[in-house]
Amino acid sequence: MGGSTFGQAFSVTTFGESHGAAVGVVVDGCPPRLALTVEEIQADLDRRRPGQSRLTTQRQEDDRAEILSGVFEGLSLGTPIAVLVRNVDARSGAYEAMKDVYRPSHADFTTEAKYGVRDWRGGGRASARETTARVAAGAVARKLLRVVAGVEVLAWVESVHEIDAKVDESAVTAEAVEATSVRCPDPEAADAMIAAIDDARRRGDSLGGVVACVARNVPAGLGEPVFDKLEADLAKAMLSLPAAKGFEVGSGFGGARLTGLAHNDPFLPGPDGRPTPATNRSGGVQGGITNGAPVLLRVAFKPTATIAQAQQTVDREGRAVTLAAKGRHDPCVLPRAVPIVEAMTCLVLADHWLRQRSVEVLEEVP
Repeated sequence: MGGSTFGQAFSVTTFGESHGAAVGVVVDGCPPRLALTVEEIQADLDRRRPGQSRLTTQRQEDDRAEILSGVFEGLSLGTPIAVLVRNVDARSGAYEAMKDVYRPSHADFTTEAKYGVRDWRGGGRASARETTARVAAGAVARKLLRVVAGVEVLAWVESVHEIDAKVDESAVTAEAVEATSVRCPDPEAADAMIAAIDDARRRGDSLGGVVACVARNVPAGLGEPVFDKLEADLAKAMLSLPAAKGFEVGSGFGGARLTGLAHNDPFLPGPDGRPTPATNRSGGVQGGITNGAPVLLRVAFKPTATIAQAQQTVDREGRAVTLAAKGRHDPCVLPRAVPIVEAMTCLVLADHWLRQRSVEVLEEVP
């Protein structure tokens, strides 16, 4: 039952609705004595929050994190960490006229079909507002991964609509990603993306695209075949995000066009005596287990479903309705999806790092 909990050894449960009093998360499984401050959580929340630029929704939320439990004198206690973010700029009146109307490509109808009731204020739990809680939890996972393994997780906007960036995933930096409001490290492509999003916003329309993410310094051996392969859990994590419609790791769908010889990653002797992949078409995962190469993934996001142009739909009585949605919405979710994709990647890797600690490899079999 449910569906608001993710992970096993490092698990998170999110709660709250878009226009409710608050959203939040309970993180269970974080080891004790991890140095953690509210400022570290806030840094990631600031990258996700609305109102950052004209490319995003103008809802003004400071998204101030409050740690309610699990941290004392700057250290995790090993007990559940609860983080709360209060909603302060919810304008539910903008949705009053739509409470009996099913918005096209939203979760309005499906939520009501499942539960028989829904919070129509801003989409309730189906709203991207819920991802605030995921980013807060991801900040805890990010700190754990950095401390125990030196893992770095970095995402960026790879494409918007028909505009593709040229990015070397081995060299991209956080500074380059954050240099533009669209979070694309290719300056020329970024300018074109910004212009396209601005044009869609003026027309009352929206655009989709692809977010790419790389996790560096991931140790070999993470992943739990057969049903909890690392890429399987990453796929579930990414496709659980609002507006996510596609996922691939490594060569992804493009790899289907290659031959085995062209696609295989040859091994070379590594400096520590371990095999080192010469290429990375596997995306750092083979047989569902990390091989020590960077983990590379991509997530496709559909255009924002809420648009200002008139669309045909029906109301609760089954009557035809013409709807031009109101409210404050992102004309393109991609810039704010970047820290969310990073957060979900961190949560999966932290969970599998902790699960791997329970595996004792015998030196010799008796």
